[in-house]
Amino acid sequence: MIQISGGPFQQNENWQLGSIEKTIVQHMQNAPVFYSYYSEYEFLFELKVRKNIIQSAKEMDKSQAMFTSFEYARCNPMYWQLTRAGGFFLRPDVRPADAIMDIYQNGSLYAFECATAIPIIFYHAILNSIGSNLFNLLFRNLYLYSWHTDTDLGIITFYSNHFIPGDVLYVNNPDFDRKTPQFRGVNAVLLDDGRLFGHGFNIRTSDEMVRILNETRKQHSYQSAYITNLVTRPSFKYLFRVASWQRNGDAYKVQRPVVHHNKESISYVHYLYYSI
Repeated sequence: MIQISGGPFQQNENWQLGSIEKTIVQHMQNAPVFYSYYSEYEFLFELKVRKNIIQSAKEMDKSQAMFTSFEYARCNPMYWQLTRAGGFFLRPDVRPADAIMDIYQNGSLYAFECATAIPIIFYHAILNSIGSNLFNLLFRNLYLYSWHTDTDLGIITFYSNHFIPGDVLYVNNPDFDRKTPQFRGVNAVLLDDGRLFGHGFNIRTSDEMVRILNETRKQHSYQSAYITNLVTRPSFKYLFRVASWQRNGDAYKVQRPVVHHNKESISYVHYLYYSI
């Protein structure tokens, strides 16, 4: 259910929503919880970012960026410095927006695992939502490694039985083969048609995603992979406020410490466990 300014949702024909936005709205309306917004601008901002997350996931699927472990990660040295842990640290002479765009434009120069792919998708979607000038102010000194993100991304995670297109779900593979830890699970973007995109797995139905993971289980395993009810997404409301403030780029911002765990394809909850 949707509430805007404390009142029941009424779609404004002047919004000119596309098919993806209409699908997102329908899922929200059918949800057993309230999606409440202070204003229609806050509501439309979330629709825009969710749509762009879906689009960014589809574009990554078409890119030539490879799926690999941290050990074999690679990036374009013109934009990023490759760290020993397999992370990408933004070069000091490069604008954040240019570096994120290069991953999509020159994907063949990049290889990363599926957890790292999700923040890249989030950053790309937000860049397309707020423009390069504001993006460059907000997201300086980017470091791409697993689920490590800038605090202004405001990632939240929780358990739910209802998913909205643009959410990131986790497909768990509890009996993965320890020789191929990159198949311990898949972080996957829920698309508008109900399919999932996971880096290294392309766009698949949920059943196809589970089947592929089951083929990577250890020998004599009978425990199937499965889609968890874990939902991870940026904080759209926080991003809307930050974008509206247009904060001075020189303002002090506390950043989370980087946790180099060397565990491929983990969920955000798993990453938070290592950060405790």
